[in-house]
Amino acid sequence: MPKAEPVTDVADPRWLRAISHPVRVRLLAMLEEEAASPVVLAAKLEQPLGTIAYHVRTLYELGLLKLVSTRQRRGATEHYYRTVARPVPSPATWQGLGSVSKQRVLTALIDRATEHANRSAAAGGFDAGEAQLSTQTLKLDREGYEQLAAEARGWLERAREIAAEAQRRLDEGGAATVDVGLTLMLFESLAFSAELPADDPGGAA
Repeated sequence: MPKAEPVTDVADPRWLRAISHPVRVRLLAMLEEEAASPVVLAAKLEQPLGTIAYHVRTLYELGLLKLVSTRQRRGATEHYYRTVARPVPSPATWQGLGSVSKQRVLTALIDRATEHANRSAAAGGFDAGEAQLSTQTLKLDREGYEQLAAEARGWLERAREIAAEAQRRLDEGGAATVDVGLTLMLFESLAFSAELPADDPGGAA
Protein backbone atom coordinates (compact mmCIF):
# COMPACT_ATOMS: atom_id res chain seq x y z
CA MET A 1 0.00 0.00 0.00
CA PRO A 2 1.33 3.50 -0.78
CA LYS A 3 2.56 5.41 2.26
CA ALA A 4 -0.31 7.50 3.63
CA GLU A 5 0.15 11.02 4.91
CA PRO A 6 -0.05 11.10 8.73
CA VAL A 7 -3.41 12.04 10.20
CA THR A 8 -2.91 15.37 11.98
CA ASP A 9 -6.41 16.85 11.82
CA VAL A 10 -9.45 15.57 13.75
CA ALA A 11 -11.56 16.66 10.77
CA ASP A 12 -9.67 14.22 8.52
CA PRO A 13 -12.24 11.74 7.10
CA ARG A 14 -9.83 8.89 7.86
CA TRP A 15 -9.86 9.74 11.57
CA LEU A 16 -13.64 10.12 11.65
CA ARG A 17 -14.02 6.74 9.95
CA ALA A 18 -11.54 5.13 12.33
CA ILE A 19 -13.41 6.16 15.47
CA SER A 20 -16.85 5.33 14.10
CA HIS A 21 -16.60 1.80 15.55
CA PRO A 22 -15.95 1.03 19.25
CA VAL A 23 -13.67 -1.92 18.44
CA ARG A 24 -11.39 0.35 16.40
CA VAL A 25 -11.28 2.87 19.25
CA ARG A 26 -10.22 0.09 21.63
CA LEU A 27 -7.61 -1.23 19.18
CA LEU A 28 -6.06 2.21 18.77
CA ALA A 29 -5.79 2.51 22.55
CA MET A 30 -4.27 -0.97 22.97
CA LEU A 31 -1.77 -0.51 20.16
CA GLU A 32 -0.78 2.86 21.57
CA GLU A 33 0.45 1.02 24.68
CA GLU A 34 2.34 -1.81 22.96
CA ALA A 35 2.75 -3.53 19.62
CA ALA A 36 0.54 -6.55 18.99
CA SER A 37 -0.72 -8.77 16.20
CA PRO A 38 -4.37 -9.44 15.29
CA VAL A 39 -3.98 -12.91 16.87
CA VAL A 40 -2.87 -11.39 20.20
CA LEU A 41 -5.55 -8.70 20.07
CA ALA A 42 -8.32 -11.17 19.26
CA ALA A 43 -7.34 -13.30 22.26
CA LYS A 44 -7.27 -10.31 24.62
CA LEU A 45 -10.60 -8.94 23.40
CA GLU A 46 -12.20 -12.40 23.09
CA GLN A 47 -13.31 -11.51 19.57
CA PRO A 48 -13.16 -13.60 16.36
CA LEU A 49 -9.80 -13.30 14.63
CA GLY A 50 -11.50 -12.37 11.35
CA THR A 51 -13.27 -9.41 12.97
CA ILE A 52 -10.11 -8.07 14.60
CA ALA A 53 -8.03 -8.63 11.46
CA TYR A 54 -10.58 -6.62 9.45
CA HIS A 55 -10.47 -3.67 11.86
CA VAL A 56 -6.66 -3.76 12.07
CA ARG A 57 -6.43 -3.79 8.28
CA THR A 58 -8.86 -0.86 8.08
CA LEU A 59 -6.83 1.19 10.57
CA TYR A 60 -3.61 0.35 8.75
CA GLU A 61 -5.04 1.33 5.39
CA LEU A 62 -6.22 4.61 6.91
CA GLY A 63 -2.65 5.35 7.97
CA LEU A 64 -3.37 5.13 11.71
CA LEU A 65 -1.24 2.05 12.38
CA LYS A 66 2.33 1.22 11.42
CA LEU A 67 3.82 -2.23 10.94
CA VAL A 68 6.72 -2.57 13.40
CA SER A 69 7.74 -6.24 13.14
CA THR A 70 6.84 -9.72 11.95
CA ARG A 71 7.20 -13.05 13.77
CA GLN A 72 6.85 -16.68 12.78
CA ARG A 73 4.24 -18.57 14.77
CA ARG A 74 3.06 -22.09 14.01
CA GLY A 75 4.19 -21.84 10.43
CA ALA A 76 2.49 -18.48 9.79
CA THR A 77 3.77 -14.90 9.80
CA GLU A 78 2.24 -12.63 12.41
CA HIS A 79 2.31 -8.87 11.77
CA TYR A 80 2.76 -6.60 14.79
CA TYR A 81 1.39 -3.05 14.68
CA ARG A 82 1.60 0.15 16.73
CA THR A 83 -0.66 3.18 16.72
CA VAL A 84 0.63 6.27 14.93
CA ALA A 85 0.30 9.51 16.94
CA ARG A 86 -3.28 10.65 17.35
CA PRO A 87 -4.37 14.03 15.94
CA VAL A 88 -4.72 16.79 18.53
CA PRO A 89 -7.44 19.35 17.70
CA SER A 90 -6.53 23.02 17.74
CA PRO A 91 -9.22 25.41 19.03
CA ALA A 92 -9.78 26.72 15.49
CA THR A 93 -10.08 23.24 13.94
CA TRP A 94 -12.41 22.04 16.68
CA GLN A 95 -14.66 25.07 16.38
CA GLY A 96 -14.97 24.57 12.63
CA LEU A 97 -15.84 20.88 12.87
CA GLY A 98 -19.43 19.98 11.96
CA SER A 99 -21.79 19.03 14.79
CA VAL A 100 -22.14 15.37 13.73
CA SER A 101 -18.38 14.89 13.34
CA LYS A 102 -17.75 16.69 16.63
CA GLN A 103 -20.20 14.40 18.43
CA ARG A 104 -18.52 11.34 16.91
CA VAL A 105 -15.10 12.46 18.17
CA LEU A 106 -16.46 13.29 21.63
CA THR A 107 -18.26 9.97 21.98
CA ALA A 108 -15.09 8.04 21.11
CA LEU A 109 -12.89 10.07 23.47
CA ILE A 110 -15.32 9.97 26.41
CA ASP A 111 -15.97 6.23 25.98
CA ARG A 112 -12.21 5.58 25.95
CA ALA A 113 -11.62 7.73 29.04
CA THR A 114 -14.50 6.09 30.92
CA GLU A 115 -13.38 2.56 30.09
CA HIS A 116 -9.79 3.38 31.02
CA ALA A 117 -10.85 4.79 34.40
CA ASN A 118 -13.23 1.91 35.18
CA ARG A 119 -10.67 -0.78 34.31
CA SER A 120 -7.96 0.99 36.28
CA ALA A 121 -10.23 1.49 39.30
CA ALA A 122 -11.06 -2.23 39.36
CA ALA A 123 -7.31 -2.95 39.48
CA GLY A 124 -6.69 -0.53 42.37
CA GLY A 125 -5.54 2.35 40.21
CA PHE A 126 -7.04 4.96 42.55
CA ASP A 127 -5.73 3.43 45.78
CA ALA A 128 -2.51 5.45 46.00
CA GLY A 129 -2.50 8.77 47.79
CA GLU A 130 -1.33 10.57 44.63
CA ALA A 131 -4.51 9.60 42.73
CA GLN A 132 -7.01 12.35 42.04
CA LEU A 133 -10.73 12.22 41.27
CA SER A 134 -12.65 15.47 41.33
CA THR A 135 -15.59 17.07 39.54
CA GLN A 136 -16.17 20.81 39.90
CA THR A 137 -19.06 22.92 38.64
CA LEU A 138 -18.07 26.59 38.53
CA LYS A 139 -19.98 29.80 37.86
CA LEU A 140 -17.79 31.88 35.53
CA ASP A 141 -18.14 34.72 33.07
CA ARG A 142 -16.66 34.41 29.58
CA GLU A 143 -13.36 35.97 30.66
CA GLY A 144 -13.05 33.50 33.53
CA TYR A 145 -13.82 30.59 31.20
CA GLU A 146 -11.08 31.72 28.79
CA GLN A 147 -8.61 32.09 31.68
CA LEU A 148 -9.38 28.59 32.95
CA ALA A 149 -9.02 27.17 29.42
CA ALA A 150 -5.58 28.77 29.13
CA GLU A 151 -4.56 27.27 32.49
CA ALA A 152 -5.75 23.82 31.34
CA ARG A 153 -3.62 24.04 28.20
CA GLY A 154 -0.68 24.96 30.42
CA TRP A 155 -1.26 21.93 32.66
CA LEU A 156 -1.26 19.60 29.67
CA GLU A 157 1.92 21.12 28.28
CA ARG A 158 3.61 20.72 31.65
CA ALA A 159 2.38 17.11 31.83
CA ARG A 160 4.08 16.41 28.50
CA GLU A 161 7.30 17.99 29.80
CA ILE A 162 7.17 15.84 32.95
CA ALA A 163 6.59 12.72 30.83
CA ALA A 164 9.59 13.57 28.64
CA GLU A 165 11.79 14.08 31.72
CA ALA A 166 10.57 10.76 33.19
CA GLN A 167 11.29 8.96 29.91
CA ARG A 168 14.90 10.13 30.03
CA ARG A 169 15.27 8.68 33.53
CA LEU A 170 13.62 5.43 32.45
CA ASP A 171 15.95 5.19 29.46
CA GLU A 172 18.91 5.52 31.85
CA GLY A 173 17.57 2.55 33.82
CA GLY A 174 17.46 4.33 37.14
CA ALA A 175 13.73 4.37 37.77
CA ALA A 176 10.76 2.00 37.94
CA THR A 177 7.91 2.52 35.49
CA VAL A 178 4.56 3.76 36.82
CA ASP A 179 1.78 3.72 34.23
CA VAL A 180 -0.35 6.81 34.86
CA GLY A 181 -3.66 7.89 33.35
CA LEU A 182 -4.47 11.59 33.03
CA THR A 183 -7.83 12.82 31.73
CA LEU A 184 -8.69 16.51 31.74
CA MET A 185 -12.10 17.83 30.67
CA LEU A 186 -13.22 21.44 30.54
CA PHE A 187 -16.67 22.19 29.13
CA GLU A 188 -19.82 24.27 29.44
CA SER A 189 -21.90 22.13 31.76
CA LEU A 190 -25.56 21.17 31.63
CA ALA A 191 -27.28 21.01 35.00
CA PHE A 192 -28.26 17.48 36.06
CA SER A 193 -31.83 18.70 36.52
CA ALA A 194 -32.01 20.13 32.99
CA GLU A 195 -33.42 18.29 29.98
CA LEU A 196 -31.07 17.22 27.20
CA PRO A 197 -31.35 19.35 24.05
CA ALA A 198 -33.10 17.84 21.06
CA ASP A 199 -30.92 16.44 18.29
CA ASP A 200 -30.03 18.93 15.58
CA PRO A 201 -31.34 17.42 12.34
CA GLY A 202 -29.42 20.00 10.34
CA GLY A 203 -25.99 19.03 11.69
CA ALA A 204 -23.53 17.90 9.06
CA ALA A 205 -20.27 16.01 9.24
